[in-house]
Amino acid sequence: MTGTKQRTAVTEVVEARPGRWLALSVLVLAVLLVAVDATVLGLATPYISEDLNPSGTQLLWIGDVYSFVIAGLLVSMGSLGDRIGRKKLLLVGATAFGLISVFNAYATTPESMILARALLGVAGATLMPSTLALIRNLFHDRRERSIAIGIWGAAASAGAAVGPIVGGFLLEHFWWGSAFLINLPVMAVLVVVGIKLLPESRNPDPGPWDLISVGLSLVGMIGIVYAVKEAASHGPTGEALAAGLLGAAALYGFIRRQLSMIRPLLDMRLFRDRGFSAAVVADLLTVLGMSGLVFFLSQYLQLVQGRRPLEAGLAELPAAIGAVAAGLVAGATARRYSVRAVVSGGLAAVGLALAALTVLSQSTGYPLLGAALLVVGVGAGLSFTVTADVILASVPREQAGAASAVSETAYELGAALGIALLGSVVTGVYRNFTGPAGTPAEARESLGGAVESAAGLPADTGDALLAAAREAFVDGLTLAAGAGAAVLLATAVAAWFLLRGQKLEA
Repeated sequence: MTGTKQRTAVTEVVEARPGRWLALSVLVLAVLLVAVDATVLGLATPYISEDLNPSGTQLLWIGDVYSFVIAGLLVSMGSLGDRIGRKKLLLVGATAFGLISVFNAYATTPESMILARALLGVAGATLMPSTLALIRNLFHDRRERSIAIGIWGAAASAGAAVGPIVGGFLLEHFWWGSAFLINLPVMAVLVVVGIKLLPESRNPDPGPWDLISVGLSLVGMIGIVYAVKEAASHGPTGEALAAGLLGAAALYGFIRRQLSMIRPLLDMRLFRDRGFSAAVVADLLTVLGMSGLVFFLSQYLQLVQGRRPLEAGLAELPAAIGAVAAGLVAGATARRYSVRAVVSGGLAAVGLALAALTVLSQSTGYPLLGAALLVVGVGAGLSFTVTADVILASVPREQAGAASAVSETAYELGAALGIALLGSVVTGVYRNFTGPAGTPAEARESLGGAVESAAGLPADTGDALLAAAREAFVDGLTLAAGAGAAVLLATAVAAWFLLRGQKLEA
């Protein structure tokens, strides 16, 4: 029976190869779906803050609960795709992603928005591992696969560019919820075209999908990330300690269970490969160092510098342009020089760009900000594309879903930790600003709250409140940029040593 399954799987792959580039276009749409949503959230945050009036903690939850949930489920969903079929999981997940986006658009309270983002994380967990795993099975030639991964990464960056521009236009002409509805047409095209073009692929002999492992993975990831977030926001409280201990115990149980299973949900032996482990760690730390700044950048552009949403979206464009260009040439560059040179060089470039942003002020001109964002995009495009290639090349095709899930888990876990840690730095500095007499409590919860509060105060008092709040916000943002720069530069040094000897085949 196993032999029959294996022959069937091989036949599916061989038959799919002539249409592999068309199939890739469908996977690109899935990446766009996720990237557009992520960038739209950042741009819409000031409007969500004004309309739903969340507390500072609730605002952070709106920003990172998606990453919490997706980080906890990616490994499980990647393994599920290996078992039931990656195409099937991708199409079901894309449909759910589009429909839940409607729930996001019509959220009426901070709690319902947090719930909507959490549900979106469940759907999002099905998308990214499926796209990378399908690329691994569509492209057997490693050079073609590098090109395909470069296009995949460039699509994510293009989505990051399209999202703010389209979202900015919608935010200027409609209510903030409309920015989430742009997911619907992308989802519809993806599903209709994907049914026709995507080949199905799965592990021919995967074993059962272990629900106990799924639960341990989810509890472990959410527990650890929640503990870090609470400790960063409120110090080492009993609640944070309990969550951390629960998460650590669950992850320990997950690892022990995987090592004892004949067909585990995640083969822990993957981490014996130095290149695989180094690439995963590099991705996690890179996103951690960048995410706090990225999450608050749209608020800086709109609420500090007074740019309109569309203008703010266009201001962030250099990062996406740099990432698209770098992603397309990353594979060839790594072959000409070396994997470690490209990854370390890209990470160092991002670190230096973040260091340059430590001099931001309320009146900083756009040339500095635009140049820094361009360098961030180029460095991240080089690094992420090459590490994705290294991760996929380190595993056999039948484990592509699990390996892709590990890669994406590192990315989302880094985003959640980055927003929790660096975001808490920004929030902590901001809350301590010295405002005029009569400053409302909600003004200290978020910069959006300060803008709304100032509108209801006498002109002189409102202006003084805004000046103090903006200054404190920028102080927090520059401190977070400095911390992110330190993380990126340290990661660049570590990658230089850990990726020694790694090569992309010619």
